[in-house]
Amino acid sequence: MRVLLHVCCGPCTIYPLTVLREEGASVTGHFLNPNIHPFKEFQRRLSTLEDYAAESKLPLIIEKKYGLTDFVRRVAFYEQQRCSICYRMRLEKTASLARENGFDAFTTTLLYSKYQGHSQIIALCEQLAQQYNVLFYYKDFREGWQYGIDISKEREMYRQPYCGCVYSEQERYDKSLRKG
Repeated sequence: MRVLLHVCCGPCTIYPLTVLREEGASVTGHFLNPNIHPFKEFQRRLSTLEDYAAESKLPLIIEKKYGLTDFVRRVAFYEQQRCSICYRMRLEKTASLARENGFDAFTTTLLYSKYQGHSQIIALCEQLAQQYNVLFYYKDFREGWQYGIDISKEREMYRQPYCGCVYSEQERYDKSLRKG
């Protein structure tokens, strides 16, 4: 099975790639992350991913255009729905590319993170699978959370401290926004 794996960064790619390959899939990564702020963070995450992909022989389709302007335009005045908007921006393009390029299925490293809206991502991917007539490969990659962390630390990979968007960066560092 040929799978197009939406990837957000190198460390989050480790476990999903391992599982997919163990299950016999031929995997290509798709880097599309217009939410990442600031630009240097975008570059650092992409560079870390490219290094990991080269070492692990993971072919990549990379959207190198820094898409922050489009992301901000879409979420402005809809900050409470920003994650939904962001998921759609990234995963719709991945599903479309999977269909256009003859992949059997698509999935995402967002399903690896404990901090993402897991059920929301599943529902969106199922909808996109129908819309683009391509299989959504679901796996709860969160079970490998610690494995991915351990391997990324072993490899001395850059590990980002927040999701990527300017809002999540503020939530990470602004103590007044922390949940009780």
